[in-house]
Amino acid sequence: MFCDDMGYADIGPFGSEGYETPNLDRMAQEGMAFTDFHVGQSFCSPSRAALMTGCYPLRVGIPDNFGPGSSTGLNPEELTIAEVLKKKGYATAIYGKWHLGHLPKFLPTRQGFDEWFGIPYSNDMWPYHPDPRYNFPELPLMEGETVLNPSIQPKEQVQLTTWFTERAVDFIEENRKRPFFIYLPHPMPHVPLYTSSKYLGKTDSVYGDVISEIDWSVGKILDALKENGIDDNTLFVFTSDNGPWLLYGNHGGSAGALREGKGTRFEGGFRVPCVMRWPAKIPDGSVCSELAGSMDLLPTLAAIVGTRLPQKRIIDGKDIRPLMYGESGARSPHAAFYYFSPDGLVGVRSGRWKMLYPHNYNVPLQPGMDGMHGKYGRKSIDLALFDLSADVGETKNLASQYPEVIEQLESLAEIARKDIGSRSKPGPNSRPIGR
Repeated sequence: MFCDDMGYADIGPFGSEGYETPNLDRMAQEGMAFTDFHVGQSFCSPSRAALMTGCYPLRVGIPDNFGPGSSTGLNPEELTIAEVLKKKGYATAIYGKWHLGHLPKFLPTRQGFDEWFGIPYSNDMWPYHPDPRYNFPELPLMEGETVLNPSIQPKEQVQLTTWFTERAVDFIEENRKRPFFIYLPHPMPHVPLYTSSKYLGKTDSVYGDVISEIDWSVGKILDALKENGIDDNTLFVFTSDNGPWLLYGNHGGSAGALREGKGTRFEGGFRVPCVMRWPAKIPDGSVCSELAGSMDLLPTLAAIVGTRLPQKRIIDGKDIRPLMYGESGARSPHAAFYYFSPDGLVGVRSGRWKMLYPHNYNVPLQPGMDGMHGKYGRKSIDLALFDLSADVGETKNLASQYPEVIEQLESLAEIARKDIGSRSKPGPNSRPIGR
């Protein structure tokens, strides 16, 4: 389950306030909370590309978001999680937001998924966007490669979380006697916020209502696994594609103690809540504070099902089974983690140390209210070094105090420049496949 724009502190196990998430609380009590879990980029399409391929978005040529006018998408020759599992006999389905290309050759059905029911890009890419500068076409609802509804209206948006959850439950029931993989990328809590009548007005905020319905979705999945007798041997991963969209104020989430949010290279943009549950393997009530991320899921799932990945293909993610299983002494397999923007390499982390290069970034000067976006301002940061073990909020720049750490991290950054590149490429299909 991959939520959209859910902040680090938006669910109970990570300190949410103002509403409750009992099913996610239960999931954490019966599984593991990952407190240092990162995505491949701090906004939609690149983050989803990293999840699906196990690669940094720049490696697969996706530095920025796709939209209704895009002519490209995730190259069909890339290897996705669905393709890895399908080769091992898994039934595969996606219910929700794709956002990796809307033209037929880029759709989920061309990327290893047997079924797809959902929307091709973000739910705010429609004619009702509050910013008049955007002129989006109608937002379609699709089944496979067929448009079911060419023009989603608010009355359909309120049903999206319910519809996608119900489809996932049906798929579980239909495939309970065989291995299956479900990718459930909810469009919420990305603005515009909509929830069904089941949860409308149930909390003190629309945002709380939306999160509550996502928590309901988690509960329906957990119930379906138990009712079909496959609860013990099913891995359930819950996380988000990036941090909260702070520009939308009370219709955006919270990064808690983390700095900034979506679209930035600070922890509030890249670090997301993550809970994993697998009663047969993952110790209940456990917490992992080691660095891991969404790119790790493809190689980890490949290892779980016992399949070898093509040797020609570079995968940036790592097998994190020792972390998931709570093995004694297990440590992050990442010697380095890289922070990219659409402009290229912006930072590098190793262990507790995180270095950011000088760059400008957006901050909400005036957060919006009730679905209207606010006003962005620009800030800049000089060369910075943060000790995340002592300063997760990235408030103290230690660059001048630890030149030897800067030198070490710069050497790691040079490796990334030579391997992945330091600047964005002209398009998602510009890089040779197979790398």
